[in-house]
Amino acid sequence: MLRVAIPNKGTLAEPAAAMLREAGYRQRTDSKDLVCRDEGNDVEFFYLRPRDIATYVGSGDLDLGITGRDLLVDSGAPAEEVIDLSFGRATFRFAARPDRIGSLDSLGGHRIATAYPGVVERHLAGQDVKAEIIRLDGAVENAVRLGLADVIADVVETGATLRQAGLVVFGEPLLHSSAVLVRRTGAPGCAQADQLLRRLQGVLVARRYVMLAYDVRADLLEQATGLTPGIESPTISPLHREGWVAVQAMVRRDDVHRMMDELYDLGARAILVTNIHACRL
Repeated sequence: MLRVAIPNKGTLAEPAAAMLREAGYRQRTDSKDLVCRDEGNDVEFFYLRPRDIATYVGSGDLDLGITGRDLLVDSGAPAEEVIDLSFGRATFRFAARPDRIGSLDSLGGHRIATAYPGVVERHLAGQDVKAEIIRLDGAVENAVRLGLADVIADVVETGATLRQAGLVVFGEPLLHSSAVLVRRTGAPGCAQADQLLRRLQGVLVARRYVMLAYDVRADLLEQATGLTPGIESPTISPLHREGWVAVQAMVRRDDVHRMMDELYDLGARAILVTNIHACRL
């Protein structure tokens, strides 16, 4: 039975469970449950602290896990990213008082407070910068004001919290993070793991694409399908009305309204958009 780690709480927990449900897997119905067995798919899910998941997977105690890229990097565990799941996005940045430090080159010898020392260490090592890293469990914004550190490294969204603490971001992001599926580095594949990966990829495709259907005159077909080439190629069916055809194609969700406008201007009619609930490419 495949053993998979899932975040038990936090911002990644519910989106991870929802994605697995979309992929056809049973999930816990009580937030206090620590284990959920899906006998039909031969998978057992373990609900763990997101920060611990990469460690369990890297040790081989669990086969796969869903966690943040930031937590994977920070753990230092022998685990690797298999697929980006496209939720839980976060950006890690340096911040300091505007009159003190303004570039990565000036970090050398300074104290950096962070809840993600592994992320910071990897970034500094790649830039050949040596600094003192101070690990905190959270609320690092006050570390500079309290004199504990000269710089902080943390997740930055709007920057409002940093501004309230009198800090500004500088330099390039340390890391762009999101939820990822991880496995032990070099671990061999298996049928259940391959199936789970295909299903998650199918969910990602279904979320990014819609099915676009429309009717168009046959003499305009080449122009129309040039706008909607589909994944492999569009499906073309003759209509009872002579000289017209029906077209179906998968198109990007974020581009569908522009396509509908252009198809309508071209002369296409009965333009319909349908959500895709599952997909295999």
